[in-house]
Amino acid sequence: MSAPVLTKAPAPPARRPAPAPRRRPALMAPAVVNAVLVVGLAYMLLPLTWLVIAATKDRRDLFGTGGFELARFDLWDNLARLFTENGGVYGRWLLNSVLYAGGGALVGALVCVAAGFAFDKYRFRGKERLYGLVLLGVLVPATATALPTYLLASEVGLVNSFWGVFLPMLVNPFGVYLARVFSASYVPDEVLEATRIDGASEPVAFWRVALPMLRPAFVTIFLFQFTAAWNNFLLPLLMLSDDRLYPVSLGLYMWNASSRATQPELYPLVVTGSLVAVVPLVLAFVLLQRHWRSGLTAGAVK
Repeated sequence: MSAPVLTKAPAPPARRPAPAPRRRPALMAPAVVNAVLVVGLAYMLLPLTWLVIAATKDRRDLFGTGGFELARFDLWDNLARLFTENGGVYGRWLLNSVLYAGGGALVGALVCVAAGFAFDKYRFRGKERLYGLVLLGVLVPATATALPTYLLASEVGLVNSFWGVFLPMLVNPFGVYLARVFSASYVPDEVLEATRIDGASEPVAFWRVALPMLRPAFVTIFLFQFTAAWNNFLLPLLMLSDDRLYPVSLGLYMWNASSRATQPELYPLVVTGSLVAVVPLVLAFVLLQRHWRSGLTAGAVK
């Protein structure tokens, strides 16, 4: 019987050296990125800083001192004059803006969420073609539709009325698109099926089940529409001739035009009124930031 032949085991393959870590480009260094962010923040805050300082000056100091130079504090007198000028019309403009922007954004966000939910969860004839028209509406700037909107409003007698400005603010194609994206991520089909099995109707399923799940989408769309409506200028300029119906943006524009032509004493009120007009936007974002921030970060953990 022959002895077994011993064979040499094959040598393990040589390990490849680990690749060297890629060096981060010099332009992406943390110091450079932070410096760019600081410059961008300063660029955005400079106009607001000038506005805050200018609103504290009277007319003589406003024209006689530098833009960022402090002078005698006159903010409270400016505010008192602002809300008493011309019978307190600025307060009326501010209330109009709250109704136009707040009411329009609230109703418009609800319409957008309902439409986006329907596009996502229901099947009907011509659905994708209709949704394509919605996406096409996203590409059309609001300035391009202002004049056709005015012509349509004149045909039905809505020119120089509250509804002539309010109703066009309810239409937001981008809000419908955003609501459909949120609906696909936030509302499971199984939850709706279970709701229908329990005997709930479609409006009840949307209002009691889907809408609470879509709260981040609702708040995000509301903030987008509120900001756009609050800063809306061209549509009220075309629609309105009665100064009692002006929003605050159009009212301040008219005061500024008068201050350049015949009433220079109105210019400090334009500056102070601009500062007051910023406050509702800041409050809206601060009070609702928890909801819209959760909506922006939800997609990162799906």
